[in-house]
Amino acid sequence: MPRRAGANSGATLWQRATRDVEPLVPRTQPAPQPPLPRQSPAPRPEPARTAPSQPIALDRFAGIDRANAERLKRGRHKIEARLDLHGMTQDEAYRALLGFIRIARATGKRCVLVITGRGRIGGGVLKAAVPRWLDEPALRPHLLAIATAQPRDGGAGALYVMLRRNATIPDR
Repeated sequence: MPRRAGANSGATLWQRATRDVEPLVPRTQPAPQPPLPRQSPAPRPEPARTAPSQPIALDRFAGIDRANAERLKRGRHKIEARLDLHGMTQDEAYRALLGFIRIARATGKRCVLVITGRGRIGGGVLKAAVPRWLDEPALRPHLLAIATAQPRDGGAGALYVMLRRNATIPDR
């Protein structure tokens, strides 16, 4: 087909159609950022009453002889008081535990049961926290030993706590 005079060529039409078009994104890749120097993180104090990085050993018998440790583990000591922490927040449970241990010791109790519950799938917050709390300076001076309870007393969701004989320990 012959070309008409004055007819625009395809290249001219394309230039006219795209003369005010701007690209959406630049076609060049941004230069990669140099890696940041590795710094060791500053040590942070672990806040109280948080999930532990490593579980604390539940059965601790540093303050009693082997026979009493076995009696405690087997649930053969008379349970003189119970504290059930089910349904409490961590702060409520901590305050309840602190008061319970102090009162139980002040009234001459020797073996108490602290019920934490097992928690839902994956373990309970209080089940993990209570052994740590019992190891803190506010409670440690009151305790002789700790053991996981027998199934009849709550099993893995409860702890036997053997208290020291009554003596004056200053509140902290």
